Amino acid sequence: MVSRAKVPVAIFGSPDDIEAQFYEALQRGDIDKLMAVWSDDDEIVCVHPGGPRLVGATAIRASFEAIFSNGVVNAQPEQVRRVVSLTSAVHNLLERVEVLSEEGPQAAWVIATNVYVKGAQGWRMVAHHASPGTPQEVQEIIEAASTLH
Repeated sequence: MVSRAKVPVAIFGSPDDIEAQFYEALQRGDIDKLMAVWSDDDEIVCVHPGGPRLVGATAIRASFEAIFSNGVVNAQPEQVRRVVSLTSAVHNLLERVEVLSEEGPQAAWVIATNVYVKGAQGWRMVAHHASPGTPQEVQEIIEAASTLH
């Protein structure tokens, strides 16, 4: 059983509220606030860019503790695409991550998918999957809607 500190999370907040708290926690290196956005479900999952699938709160917490031991993660969510139903939401987005290089701070891009489920505690994250990005902004390919005449 993972001990979780009580961090205020809106009981019936929206997926957007939970996502904002997730990225704020990354930017502050706040492990307790970060873990508070996750569901209590045993099957929650997280995949960091190029990393293995982490299942469960203990594995996810340990991975973020290791990341925070190297400093905060300055990731900003951008270009969010949302699919929302009454009890679930899927957000696909670009994360603009500031990384330090020999030339100074630079932006790198990660493609991420965050999945949220609404339960007794309100909205909570059940999956975060981040794919390796590029030094340049990721381009989108958008299919134009077809119109029947």
